[in-house]
Amino acid sequence: MFPLLEVESLRVRYDGLFGPVAAADGVSFRVEEGETYALVGESGCGKTATALAILRLVEPGRIEGGRVVFDGRDLLRIPEREMRRVRGAEIGMVFQEAAAALNPVLKVGTQVGESLRIHRGLSRRAAMDEAVRLLRLVALPDPDRHARAYPHELSGGMMQRVMLAIALSCSPRLLIADEPTTALDVTIQAQILSLLRRLKRKMGLTVLAITHDLGVVAENADRVGVMYAGRLVEEAPVADLFRDPRHPYTQGLLRSIPGASPPRAGAGGARPRLPTLAGAVPDPASVPPGCRFHPRCPRAFEPCPRIEPPAVEVGPGRRVACFLEGAATAAGEGRS
Repeated sequence: MFPLLEVESLRVRYDGLFGPVAAADGVSFRVEEGETYALVGESGCGKTATALAILRLVEPGRIEGGRVVFDGRDLLRIPEREMRRVRGAEIGMVFQEAAAALNPVLKVGTQVGESLRIHRGLSRRAAMDEAVRLLRLVALPDPDRHARAYPHELSGGMMQRVMLAIALSCSPRLLIADEPTTALDVTIQAQILSLLRRLKRKMGLTVLAITHDLGVVAENADRVGVMYAGRLVEEAPVADLFRDPRHPYTQGLLRSIPGASPPRAGAGGARPRLPTLAGAVPDPASVPPGCRFHPRCPRAFEPCPRIEPPAVEVGPGRRVACFLEGAATAAGEGRS
């Protein structure tokens, strides 16, 4: 049985001031039908670039290689006219900033109904009626009134619900949710995530979630891929990842979650400091040679600064790109 989505060796480049920048560099993963797969990592690691490349929306960047196979078709090879039929109708996307993604001069109902008119050929009146139904489905209060409002008249949580209604308007098979709770307070975040879970069950959705929030991953994902500096460094079922993270970067991320592993109190009962990852994410225009995490890794050894570690299988559904997992032997290297 084939996965619904398979991304293989995807490379996305942008032109920077000092040369090309690799936003995604050889990213590979697959999403099975009906599951929620999460891409997680620090800001700037390439999560959003990977998601946008699936829909071929990376301009002014470019996709330089790889495959994105959705339901048996390589989306990077089909004509643009066919790709426009895929966007919205078969793959819906909730963009990161609802306020920026919505058109400020068009009413909410018009924007929700646009895909219905394009992909289903509905009349203006029928599209508005269906837009109201969709706004009710995503639990927007008073959908009849708010369908005739402009985006600036809605709160952040309301606008995110509108974005969700737009993404689901044509009953897509895959929903890409790019940081769907960004800039929302914790109460609204919980409501949006609960709504996503209900809609996933009700509509039989497959979800690709893009997030930096490991709490969102723990509560909503089935499997997770951890990205760092444009590469996928670890992949695992979510329970396995949280119970036994293998890559030093993943281990550092999990230690930095408040309450995940409470640090010991300091001398005299002083309040303990939360563990942090040393250093910073590398400049994408000048990533370090070898393992891209090695300048920050407390366990780096001799091969790491010179050789990019390949991803190796370390268990059912688990891959790790780290020499600590035996890739050094596969590469013909010995530990120092």
